[in-house]
Parts: sequence; structure tokens; C-alpha cells
Amino acid sequence: MKVIVDDKIPYIREALSAMGVEAVYLPGSTISPEAVRDADALIVRTRTRCDAALLDGSRVQFIATATIGYDHIDTGYCAAHGICWTNAPGCNAASVRQYVQSVLLLLQCEQGVKLPEATLGVVGVGHVGTLVVEMARSWNMRVLCCDPLRAERGEKGFVSLETIAREADIITLHTPLTKEGPYPTFHLADETFFNSLQRKPYFINTSRGETTDTAALLHALESGKIAGSIIDVWEHEPHINLNLLNRCYIGTPHIAGYSADGKANATRMSLEALSRHFGLGDVPSIEPPLPSETTIHAKSRAEALLSIYNPHTDSKALKDAPSQFEFLRGNYPLRREEQAYDLNLWSFLGQ
Repeated sequence: MKVIVDDKIPYIREALSAMGVEAVYLPGSTISPEAVRDADALIVRTRTRCDAALLDGSRVQFIATATIGYDHIDTGYCAAHGICWTNAPGCNAASVRQYVQSVLLLLQCEQGVKLPEATLGVVGVGHVGTLVVEMARSWNMRVLCCDPLRAERGEKGFVSLETIAREADIITLHTPLTKEGPYPTFHLADETFFNSLQRKPYFINTSRGETTDTAALLHALESGKIAGSIIDVWEHEPHINLNLLNRCYIGTPHIAGYSADGKANATRMSLEALSRHFGLGDVPSIEPPLPSETTIHAKSRAEALLSIYNPHTDSKALKDAPSQFEFLRGNYPLRREEQAYDLNLWSFLGQ
């Protein structure tokens, strides 16, 4: 069996070798029809578009994407040609929660937002959104949840996007990217949405760049409809809008879900799916390395959490070298989540 693997997927080489699988490692954006022609399987990320242009004439029968999103996979083509595919739902949900958590703490510490008095609007309450809701409620924030698909199934506790536009002080998007169906999310945050905002909220997008109309977001910033933007995902990546980047409070290169813990989860889930499909047996244990210092000394939990991860570091790196978007993303340094650390708090001074 031959497998083509995106060479930026971490912790996978040793595991595939231990499983006795022949693998060829290539940059995701350069995986070509010639490369996959004699491959049985692909393990990719979002930079590889899996469609007729890539797959026609190949013997590929299985595709795993080590990501939550799968809009880069032509699922209709796969179904028509007997190609099984899988994604990694929830793999990096805790990592994105960590990113949003740090953003909220920065808004409190630097922008004067009093979190227990603020209303958070969460648009999309799946794997990621659910963790964000739980985190915000643990801080006694008022949380409004918008998820029309869940509401349509009869689940309670959801509000409309119009309610969030009217009442939220902070809005965070956690939807997949869809262009069809009853609730498409392409340009969900458009000119109409931003013009309907009532409380000059902060706007966070860690979902997909195309859920937000860039021109509309820029106009909202320029006209004062929003207090600021935190953008991790961009239209036309890696060719991002530099005007928007410069106006962002925080702008990062699509790395909200890039904790080592989330990456390890995605790699493991992809290999487990590969193993199930081809009957390969057990997948070796995949554990990310420990941070160089595992004890955090801080005066408060907020200080400790920002010591573990502060998005300003990634934002500065991108603003200093926006042309290096892909390099910054593909060579992201080790980032662990809170469970990898011991927190030594001198005193608890609030969130």
C-alpha cells in the first residue's frame, strides 16, 4: 500500500513506519495528479484540494484530512467514484477554545472589557462552540448561542443571529463553511450583518475565512460598527488582505487550532481511520512533547493562562512578515494546552 502524506502533519512519520506503511511526504500545496496516480490513500490538510483535477485516473480509494473542516474535499466526486473520506471532528476543539480564552482575557486586561458583565454571542455550537460556551459560562458571562441546525432539531436555548447582533458585546464564529442548504455560512458576516450590530462588539473569527465578507468587515472597522477584530482565518489564504491585518487587534495565520495536543489528536484520528479502512491493526500511541518548562508561576489564573499562550506573539509574527503566512503556519512552534502544566498561583485575583 502507498500513502501520500502532507509533510506538515506532525507525529505521523514514526507511526506510519511502525505500522509498516510505505509513505511519501510532500508539501500539501504541491501534491499533484502525478504524485497520487499510484497511491492508495491520501492523508492531507486544507491546502490539498481533493477533486477531479487531482484524483481522476488515480487508484486512490481513501482520503483522510487531519482537520475538522473538509470543504477542500469534493465529497460528491468521492461518493461518485467510490472513494471513502474522513475528517477529524473535534480534534482541535480544545485548542481553539484556548485561543478564544486567551483573546477574552486580553480583552479584559488590555481593552477594559469586564467579562462577567459582558454578553458573548457564539455562532455555531458544535465541538468548538460548545467548549467556548462552557468556558465563558464558567466566568459568569452571559452567553447567547446561535445554531439554527440544532434549533431546527428541537433543541432549546438557541437564539437568532439577529438577537446576537442586537445584544452581544463580543461575537465569535465557530461554523463550518457551507454555500448550500437552508443555512449557508458563506459570507454569513456580511454588510447587512455588520450594519445590524447594536453594541459595537468585538468580532472574532476562528472558523473559516469565507464566513466573513472582508470588505464588509473592513467597512465595519472603519465606520466604528465594531470595537475591534480578532481574525485567525482569512479569505484567499495565504494571500490575505493587508489592510485588514493592519487594522486587526489580533491577526494570526490560521493557527487557533494548532496546539500540539490538537495536532496529535488529528494525526491519531486520521491513522485510526486509515487502519480501519485497510485493516492495519493498532495505531501506535501519539503524544506531543512536553514544554521546556512545565511549571507556571503567576499571580493569577489569568496571568498563568496568558503565560501558557498569548495570541499577541503569533499576531506580531504575522504583522511583521505577512508574506510568510504559509511558513508561519507550516512551521508553528510547540504550543501545549493547560493540562501540560502545573500552575503555581501566588494568589487568586480573579479570572
